[in-house]
Amino acid sequence: MKAFDLHARPSSEFDRKLAATQNLLRQAGELYQPLTQASSLGVEDMVITHMLDKLGVKSEVFVLQTGKLHAQTLQLLRTVQEHSGHQRMIRIHQPNAQAAADFEASNGKDAMYKSIALRKQCCDIRKMKPLAQALEGKRAWITGLRKEQSDARAAVHALDDSNELVKISPLHDWLLGDVWHYVKSNNVPYNQLHDQFYPSIGCEPCTRAVTLGEDFRSGRWWWENESAKECGLHTQAA
Repeated sequence: MKAFDLHARPSSEFDRKLAATQNLLRQAGELYQPLTQASSLGVEDMVITHMLDKLGVKSEVFVLQTGKLHAQTLQLLRTVQEHSGHQRMIRIHQPNAQAAADFEASNGKDAMYKSIALRKQCCDIRKMKPLAQALEGKRAWITGLRKEQSDARAAVHALDDSNELVKISPLHDWLLGDVWHYVKSNNVPYNQLHDQFYPSIGCEPCTRAVTLGEDFRSGRWWWENESAKECGLHTQAA
């Protein structure tokens, strides 16, 4: 069964949310240049990229190719890159190859399972440092964060201009049913792992499918006891 068959149930305020999201993206394109979108190639990010194209918003899109992504994620990346509308927009940022190799040589390929400190060090090499490069010189960035995703994200705002780098989360008040309704209605391509009960998709060693009743982020770093399932990209300091 396809993920949209399970989840495509728009909320009663979907039309209002869609209009607000579109207006926010248009305004962002006008007010905050240079502008970029951070895409994990998850369903929320695919929805936003589709809107950017449809609305003609001037924005780059970047992907952090950590070197640990699922085959399905890499396949979707190729699909997006081959799409004529994205060809000039997609930017790929990778970790420093020597730093990643040295980390694995010292700590093993399974280092992320050994301690939270090692997992976060791996995230720093493969995600945080490439993120800093991706955001260098940008006025604002767009994320796919939604309040519903976790307790840690419940305070997400549509626009956060408390830092010099403005953070825009146009789907902040969308529900999962809204997201999948948009996907189904607009034939948006998405990661096939979503059909296998992966609501949140990151690096392959650090992501698993979830079961009925588990929250959206429970499949990330599931062996850890921390309540906030974040790598650092979307913590307060990011």
